Amino acid sequence: MQILDGKKLAKKIEDNVIKEVTKIKEEVDVTPGLAVILVGQDPASAAYVSMKKKACDRMGFYSVSHEMPEDISQEAIENTIVMMNQNPNIDGILIQLPLPSHIDTTKILELVDPAKDVDGFHPYNVGRLVTNLDGFVPCTPLGVMEMLAEYNIDVKGKNCCVVGASNIVGKPMASLLLNADATVEICHIFTDNLKKHTLNADIILVGVGVINLIKEDMIKDGAIIVDIGINRAENGKLVGDVDFENVSKKCSYITPVPGGVGPMTIAMLMSNTLKAAKLNAAKKIEV
Repeated sequence: MQILDGKKLAKKIEDNVIKEVTKIKEEVDVTPGLAVILVGQDPASAAYVSMKKKACDRMGFYSVSHEMPEDISQEAIENTIVMMNQNPNIDGILIQLPLPSHIDTTKILELVDPAKDVDGFHPYNVGRLVTNLDGFVPCTPLGVMEMLAEYNIDVKGKNCCVVGASNIVGKPMASLLLNADATVEICHIFTDNLKKHTLNADIILVGVGVINLIKEDMIKDGAIIVDIGINRAENGKLVGDVDFENVSKKCSYITPVPGGVGPMTIAMLMSNTLKAAKLNAAKKIEV
């Protein structure tokens, strides 16, 4: 069994981003800019935003956080997004999800300029992903693909079981695998007999937020396990959706939690923002 070390790979990607940022600052006087909208006081969301701010500082990005109260109006958030869409110093806009229930999340995500949609949630970018065209891809599944490539794991022709069908992880994960010529099954809360599907999989990718959902008897010998889940156990420890202790004895590769997919998500956000900054700079040169 080999560990898929996301922390180590994320550092490698960050180092490359820092070099690229230095280069575009020197050549075209551009500093990548990332803006984040955080609504409410959700501790997990606040922690993610803090991690993203630190990553921006490490890599020489310009960053701004718009922290809003839980009872903020739809109109106020929309006005902030319009302002950021028009700000030439902002290359990437990130809406920290989930938003409060009184906010129309779909409308908010659709308002973000697709050229600044570094989270890859705008329908324009979703469509480009599904049709295998270049665009912005959600950071977590993009990070998973980078990790598989780093360890020379070719998904072409492999049976891949994606457990979880969210717009943020499951659906884009399945699209990326399909684009890479994998055979893809998507399982979700209404799937009958999950074990029947996972036992047939060469690669299992799970992200549903259920501790120990994937157990040793649900995988075949030598399967590759990508644990995208992150949960807080009763003892306070961070754990994934896979029974790591027992599953790791049977699989060929596995991601740890923490230190697996998590660091890759932040690294790919920075990579996407750098990509947006380059595209933005190219437009300015053309004008």
